[in-house]
Amino acid sequence: MNAIEVNKLTKKYKDKIAVNGIDLQIKQGELFALLGTNGAGKTTTIKMLSGLILPTSGDIMINKMDMKKDTFKIKEILNVSPQETAIAPNLTVKENLEFMAGVYQIENKNKKIDELIKLFKLEEVINKKTKTLSGGWQRKVSIAASLINDPKILFLDEPTLGLDVIARKELWKVIEGLKGKITIILTTHYMEEAESLSDRIGIMVNGNLVDIGTSKELIKKTKAKNFEDAFVNIATGGEL
Repeated sequence: MNAIEVNKLTKKYKDKIAVNGIDLQIKQGELFALLGTNGAGKTTTIKMLSGLILPTSGDIMINKMDMKKDTFKIKEILNVSPQETAIAPNLTVKENLEFMAGVYQIENKNKKIDELIKLFKLEEVINKKTKTLSGGWQRKVSIAASLINDPKILFLDEPTLGLDVIARKELWKVIEGLKGKITIILTTHYMEEAESLSDRIGIMVNGNLVDIGTSKELIKKTKAKNFEDAFVNIATGGEL
């Protein structure tokens, strides 16, 4: 079963076409990476899929529900971890999780918070104010908060941007642990991250979804030495 089905999805801003009639299917439990250079249209696509902005035309089905008719029901089963760390700096880690549990009116909130503390190994920082934490810890807390409502679909926008290699690898382990349990749509500029974590990868160029496949399929198709070369080949039309 598909978690997301997109048909002829288009977004126009005056004379500019940001997303140009794309079709896309993402399976339940799949980790799908959406890649592209700056301005390719991936952020606009993610915003439409998560209900943050309306498409100019086209259809979005989330778990067989129509985004146009069932927006509020859909928003109950998804969440977004934005590129900007979405936590309150003057609250402790636990207070941040308690606040988000209150926003979503989570039943048995203490049980859910304890689950997230264990999943993200937050025990040693649980009573520290988040502004005192490293970027890696802050990103973990931000993603943990986005799981407070047990979303069936999670959008991760550049989850490891700016993190050092060790913090990035630690976060990869957490994301890998979520694979198969929920559907994840990942955007990243790190080719190694997309290749390591994703079941499939979609590449956008100038508002068009120009290719989809596993990293191995895309490497084979472009006859590239590695996935980064395959991405460059697809994104530039073979001009580099």
